[in-house]
Amino acid sequence: MARNLILSGGPFHDFDATSAALAEVLAGVGVDSEITEDIEGALSEPSEVQLITVNALRWRMPQERFAGLRDRWSFTLPAQARTTLLDHLDRGGGLLCMHAAAICFDDWQGWPRVLGGCWTWPRSHHPPLGWTGVRVHGSHPVVEGLRDFDVVDEVYSDLDVLPDVRPLASAGGQPLVWARPVRRGRVLYDALGHDTRSYDNEVHRTLLQRAALWLLRRPVTVND
Repeated sequence: MARNLILSGGPFHDFDATSAALAEVLAGVGVDSEITEDIEGALSEPSEVQLITVNALRWRMPQERFAGLRDRWSFTLPAQARTTLLDHLDRGGGLLCMHAAAICFDDWQGWPRVLGGCWTWPRSHHPPLGWTGVRVHGSHPVVEGLRDFDVVDEVYSDLDVLPDVRPLASAGGQPLVWARPVRRGRVLYDALGHDTRSYDNEVHRTLLQRAALWLLRRPVTVND
């Protein structure tokens, strides 16, 4: 089985539940996941896994309204952790980034270039959690033949997205999913996944399984 390291944890979300749900989805295509909230420790040495997943909300929290949470959750990504992530991509590894990953690691100017975009305060926002219709685009192996679907989730809006990003799925004109080569590796960002209801949707589950296979450079054979 391919090995996956899920970097988890943060406020405002039940990351224990969503990381477990994601691990269960990916197990369906032969991916064995280890979940940790110790992001610094997990990236303190070279990675030996084939896939790294960021399902977390960890940033510096400079905004005053988060002052009460800083002692528990404020985070800066050490230089060694950045090197570990970049070396992982240089070796051809895959990087799966979920939902709040766009807010993470705001002290690292290179993170948006790796991810393909980022949350920008105060412009970026999301409507209240609720039902949204997701449109699937194009013929990329991750989404080819998948139908549009409805899901209970947050639609991250007005992200700062790089000009070369081509969305594979969107909602209300907002890009939600994209895939791109980075260095010698591959990166896929999926802005969905606020809570476990997002992982209950069969089309979204299929999309994520296909994403894992594509990131691992395996044949994408999962059917809708």
